Amino acid sequence: MDIDVTPLLERIESRLDRLGVPELEVLRTADLPPDLLDQLRAGKKVVPRGQRLMRLADALGTSVAYLVGLDPDAEAPAELLAEDQGNLGLLAGDEEALLLGYRRLDVSSRAALLLVVQKMAGPPADEKKRRT
Repeated sequence: MDIDVTPLLERIESRLDRLGVPELEVLRTADLPPDLLDQLRAGKKVVPRGQRLMRLADALGTSVAYLVGLDPDAEAPAELLAEDQGNLGLLAGDEEALLLGYRRLDVSSRAALLLVVQKMAGPPADEKKRRT
């Protein structure tokens, strides 16, 4: 999900005005770079995702859903809350594709898929050694 930076900045600035808190204080509380909003305004920074986005929402006393322009009572899309591990080279392409598909499933489908994968993979390697 791509986020339009301008409305995001407007919502962040609106929360800052409503709270009467300096921008730097919120960014410090969220453990974000002090120039993040300036960089976003200049179009030089990518919108934060994952933990950074959640910390920003917490520091502003609001939800991720509100910041990205969704109904404040709605759940934020999983892809916004996910860390960019695949971009860091921590996952192979097929692993990333599986993880992204898994994140789109509801809770009961995730549980069912996990059981199928565990059944197909068999017991963990250390358990196989104990049996022999």
